[in-house]
Amino acid sequence: MLRIHDITYAVAGRTLFEGASATIPEGHKVGVVGRNGTGKTTLFKLIRGELVLESGSIGLPSRARIGGVRQEVPSSDVSLLDTVLAADTERAGLMAEAETATDAGRIAEIQTRLADIDAWSGEARATQLLRGLGFTQAEIAMPCSAFSGGWRMRVALAGVLFSQPDVLLLDEPTNYLDLEGALWLENYLSRYPHTVIIISHDRGLLNRAVNSILHLEAKKLTLFTGNYDTFARTKAAQRAAAESESKKVEARRAHLQKFVDRFRAQATKAKQAQSRIKMIERLETIQSPQEAALRAFSFPEPEELSPPIVNLESASVGYGERVVLGKMTLRIDQDDRIALLGRNGEGKSTLSKLLADKLAPMGGRITKAAKLRVGYFAQHQVDELYVDETPIDHVRRLRPDETPARHRARLAGFGLGADQAETLVGSLSGGQKARLSLLLATIDAPHMLILDEPTNHLDMESREALVDALTAYSGAVILVSHDMHLLSLVADRLWLVKDGRVAPFEDDLEAYRRMLLQTDEPKKKAEKPKAPVKRASREDLLALKSEVRKGEARVEKLTEMREKLAKKLADPTLYEDSRVGELETWNRKYAEVMEGLDRAETLWMAALERLERAEA
Repeated sequence: MLRIHDITYAVAGRTLFEGASATIPEGHKVGVVGRNGTGKTTLFKLIRGELVLESGSIGLPSRARIGGVRQEVPSSDVSLLDTVLAADTERAGLMAEAETATDAGRIAEIQTRLADIDAWSGEARATQLLRGLGFTQAEIAMPCSAFSGGWRMRVALAGVLFSQPDVLLLDEPTNYLDLEGALWLENYLSRYPHTVIIISHDRGLLNRAVNSILHLEAKKLTLFTGNYDTFARTKAAQRAAAESESKKVEARRAHLQKFVDRFRAQATKAKQAQSRIKMIERLETIQSPQEAALRAFSFPEPEELSPPIVNLESASVGYGERVVLGKMTLRIDQDDRIALLGRNGEGKSTLSKLLADKLAPMGGRITKAAKLRVGYFAQHQVDELYVDETPIDHVRRLRPDETPARHRARLAGFGLGADQAETLVGSLSGGQKARLSLLLATIDAPHMLILDEPTNHLDMESREALVDALTAYSGAVILVSHDMHLLSLVADRLWLVKDGRVAPFEDDLEAYRRMLLQTDEPKKKAEKPKAPVKRASREDLLALKSEVRKGEARVEKLTEMREKLAKKLADPTLYEDSRVGELETWNRKYAEVMEGLDRAETLWMAALERLERAEA
């Protein structure tokens, strides 16, 4: 159990935690959420003991091992496999000692402990981790120095997963993974045998890999039972209740103030006016829960072009003489929303560069609309901004004839206010740099916008704002992202990049997710053809219809319970400090009802499908 008790901590005079407490039971999977800059990463440093608390305590069981990803694996000549194996220091130490030990008693102790920690399967487990994170069998034997920083971060992640600490701390682990790696990590963490605490803005990860949400807000910590969607519904109910109460208080305040303003100067009413002034002073100001406002992105709208805007006929592309993608016959219209799927290294970014005119075709034919403008955002572009210039300098370079007021308006449209406009880029946050890069990529009102991992530095609210902007945008969107939530809300077409080809993926994202997770599972033996199914009897049909009715009734009953609990959770008095225990009880009941509702809906739909098959 991790117990955070009444902690206080400040950085440079700014208090991040003040009397904050939370208890995380052993084995829980917890997602940490909160606005950027509230102290989530600082909390991890406090848990690891890298920073000293001003007051309060953080307690862990004795001998509990805390693990997290290092900033980067050194560029060494050690192979990826050996680097991961070395991450489990106990195993590595025992294996080394086993080679030199001579005392019979000690040898027995070493071998017993090696058996306890399953040391002999280490290479197989390390290989499985590296394969899951996107490395090929050949690459696993290569030295770390052969890979870029982003790939070495994957090695670091594999290392900490291999060492299996009792408390695993992960800070934005999907930022350097592709979609396939992120989905693999989701599945792995959901089955991890110990406590996991994740800082993430990846909604899919927080919905499928965790069972609790730790919310950092107003210098306090609150633990919510359930995944991120359950947390979001609870917070929405709180906000609605607080806003309603705030309106009532303000209406009462205005009514009293109106009396005071009218009769303050009249001697006969002066006493009553003074009485109402005191009543106004006693009225408590009800504030809505502090939430980061959605800062919308304002993409400029392009004029409409005749379809198709891009047409590829047997096109090929690559580097030097090496063809990466070939025989591509594809069409893009201005209203398309296309997600590129495929494992890292298959050619998604190569195709993006071809469409953005960053690479020339090696063969075939590409036809584009005469007035086509293309906007291109790639993650590396964030690092290519001029760190010693301000955002307004960047915009001025592209629009020298516009007024400073217009430059500021453009920046404001991407959530960069007056203060950020004059701040050196080197001092901006990662999210602010990403917003500036998105502004520069769309400044010409492109007819086609190509986004390669646009969300890596964006917080949850900014990701939702990006979804809204892309939904409203009237140009084509080509999207590469590990954020499955973003893909599911934006993309209406899926292209699979695999084995040097690009082809439409006719199923949905959930089917693609299942396909990826089943890739490494043993293939089932071919089953014998089943005999034709007999037509259901009248009694069978009646039984199936009864099952459907019962399933529907269960769903309706649980839906009513959910609505009642939501109203209960909307009561603002429930969130007073004196009712913390009661709040946890209601949150737990709400999560249980939601889980039961999911199961009931699944059973109901299964019954409906059986009935439809029987009636066919």
